[in-house]
Amino acid sequence: MADPSPSINQLSLPSSLTTSITDLNEDSLAHCASYLNLQDVSNLAMSCKLLKQVAYSDSVWQRLFREQWPQEFVCSSLGSMRVREAYLARRTTLLQFKFVDPMVSYFYTAAKPYDNLLLDKNDVFFSQGSLIHNIKIDRYLSGGDSTVTLSDHNARITCIRLFPLTETSLFRSEVQRKENVLVTSSCDHSIRLWWKGSCQRCFKGHNGPVSTLSDKLLGDGSGKILASGGEDGTVRLWSLGSSGKRGQQALKATLYGHEKPIKSMSVAGHKSSLLVTIAKDSKVRVWDTSTSSGVRSSCCVGMTSVPGPPVDLKCHEALLYVAAGSSVVVIDLRTMKKVITAAICQPKLHSFAILPSKSLICTGGVGKAMLLDLRRSQEMPKPELVAALDGHTGPVTQLHMDPYKIVTRGPEDSHINIWETDTGMQTNSLLCCSTEEEDIQSGCSAMSVDGCRIVTACCEEHGYLQFRDFSNAACPILKHEDENNSKFWGLQSYSDSDCSDS
Repeated sequence: MADPSPSINQLSLPSSLTTSITDLNEDSLAHCASYLNLQDVSNLAMSCKLLKQVAYSDSVWQRLFREQWPQEFVCSSLGSMRVREAYLARRTTLLQFKFVDPMVSYFYTAAKPYDNLLLDKNDVFFSQGSLIHNIKIDRYLSGGDSTVTLSDHNARITCIRLFPLTETSLFRSEVQRKENVLVTSSCDHSIRLWWKGSCQRCFKGHNGPVSTLSDKLLGDGSGKILASGGEDGTVRLWSLGSSGKRGQQALKATLYGHEKPIKSMSVAGHKSSLLVTIAKDSKVRVWDTSTSSGVRSSCCVGMTSVPGPPVDLKCHEALLYVAAGSSVVVIDLRTMKKVITAAICQPKLHSFAILPSKSLICTGGVGKAMLLDLRRSQEMPKPELVAALDGHTGPVTQLHMDPYKIVTRGPEDSHINIWETDTGMQTNSLLCCSTEEEDIQSGCSAMSVDGCRIVTACCEEHGYLQFRDFSNAACPILKHEDENNSKFWGLQSYSDSDCSDS
């Protein structure tokens, strides 16, 4: 016989007994929010108007400020500026390197050219010839054994990439979720996957030097694929989920079609199975790797070409940005039509970077870089010039661009320059060599940027890396009256004299 008594879900509770989080007063909610991390506070602010007001309260951001910068004092005389605004303003200026006192460390190396340099959180990776070196920054600063040398390759390293450990067969437990694996290609015809200081996989198949690796892994789910391009003109697909140290079963497909060595490759943003490659003859091919199942496979779904020698290419969503010759061409991968051609008034491009979220591109030429806005390219014959980033001696061969800053460098410069992304205004200039003489024979040979930190490489009588961390810098660059420094912005909201009596 069924139980006639009503269930709890069927009971009608008085509305006076039901409460929600918004019934608490603002002070109580702010106290609870003060235990949240920055990401959780941001999520709270997006939930509703009341909780946004709570998430913006000074008490919440005072705690976040103290945790991030314990040595800094939150001024009581901020005027109309809230603590959240002060936090974000300081974070922005740190990310723009607008300080003169970063933490600086030097790592001395062999006096050999730096072929690759990569900074990622606590790790610095760089290659010289066939050797790869990994420096653990925290161990170096504490005086411990900080450098590991990886020596399994027997020819020059051509490319280095970092990929999540979770996307390989080496992943075993959740404690490893934030770890990465290092993947390198070499002129010795091989690709190697490294983890914990040793080679875990070796992939062989190219009939010549391996020239480049894909910037991201292809595919969804657990079956992630690495793409490589070689001097033999082939594109090869490798499974990172295969077991076995020699990777005998790792080669999934070989893609034919290019007639010249592969220069660069990038994975499409709107469809993770699409791979775009460009060869040294400036011919571009788009491959749908989800249809490639044989060792000899032809899955090319699009082709085009661009004028001039290729510099680099990058994908964002369904758009492909190709820098070649003296122009940057934007191609819609869904139609393979060229939607924008940015004719750059320089004889030759040496580097380029894109920031699609702000429709900005930056190109490196001789003596300067050009910051351009693509948003008005449909209204004007060429993109609007935001700023000319000048001050370089020779070609600008490397660029870094993020939402806060642009960093430019050239092999003939003793300095690297930092600029605001939105305005092109110079914020800093960092000496990366031991001399400022104009007839310098060897300038900055490589650089890598990660948030508030930057590492530069210089090869003179001896080689060395210079690591700078602006995370806890305190002395802002002030605007000087002299013409040479007129572009420098002075941080007015943060001054030791304003915040303390000392």
